[in-house]
Amino acid sequence: MEISQATIKDVAQIAPLFDRYRVFYQQQSDVELATQFIVERLSNNQSVILFAKDDAGNTVGFTQLYPTFSSVSAKPSLILNDLYVEQEQRGKGIGKALLIAAKEYANKWAQKDWL
Repeated sequence: MEISQATIKDVAQIAPLFDRYRVFYQQQSDVELATQFIVERLSNNQSVILFAKDDAGNTVGFTQLYPTFSSVSAKPSLILNDLYVEQEQRGKGIGKALLIAAKEYANKWAQKDWL
């Protein structure tokens, strides 16, 4: 398994997965909407998407982090809003690997000088 941070070039791989994630939450399937949403988030640096590929190169899961601010710490923070693993891939540790990768990303991100 390989986990990578998504860029615009990865949208075609992530959008169908994002669409299935939305369907899981009883939304109508709309790959065009999913594609547009992902493109806008990545183009505007409004989210960070980490995605997992299996050994065959298939995209099998993702997590999406959104930057926000914490008043108490007076620093930016990240919210893990989305986590999805393809149904047939569940139970293989993909979700856990995505969570670990998200934590590692957030720890590095938090080290930036935000002032």
